[in-house]
Amino acid sequence: MSWSRYAEFLAFALLLILVPGPDFAVVTKNTLSGGRQRGNWTALGVSSSNFVQGTAAACGLSALIVRSQPVFHAIKWAGVAYLVYLGAQAIRSAIRGEYADAKDHAVASGWRQGFLSNITNPKVLVFYLAVLPQFLTQGASAGWVLALAWSHALLGLGYLLVLITFLHAIRGFLTRRPVRRALDATTGVALLGFSARLAAEHS
Repeated sequence: MSWSRYAEFLAFALLLILVPGPDFAVVTKNTLSGGRQRGNWTALGVSSSNFVQGTAAACGLSALIVRSQPVFHAIKWAGVAYLVYLGAQAIRSAIRGEYADAKDHAVASGWRQGFLSNITNPKVLVFYLAVLPQFLTQGASAGWVLALAWSHALLGLGYLLVLITFLHAIRGFLTRRPVRRALDATTGVALLGFSARLAAEHS
């Protein structure tokens, strides 16, 4: 395993991270609803899940899960259900349009939502098992698998923290009632769209 291959992986991983997905939607929703602190804890929840799945991949556990179709499908449908739940919450909030004073609260809930939205996404397992090995040279040790997986997790965390900082900077505008309702509706539709796409995928 060479450092040039490692740099190639980092560039590729960054491109994937920049594509908005469920993690982006959940972090955005929680930052707007609970403030910067809750957004940070949501990002930490996402990254905690990435660390867990990356470590599992290095230990060979992810391969066992993917090969065990009942377990893999259970994870998939749990993810679908959870994204539907979060999407419905956001749409209900947009319809009601009733918002309490925004405060940094419910940090535990933020971490839990970030962790669950990521850990129930089978695409993360597939990434670690199918994409990550493409950057490994033959005979690379499990330590390199762990290094690539954890680097991906750290890159993702860095990106989400930058996103949260940006959202916090313009939060005064984003939390105006008409804007907030529009954002909640958009986020809710996006989460439902992610759940529908995940449900339609064949594994």
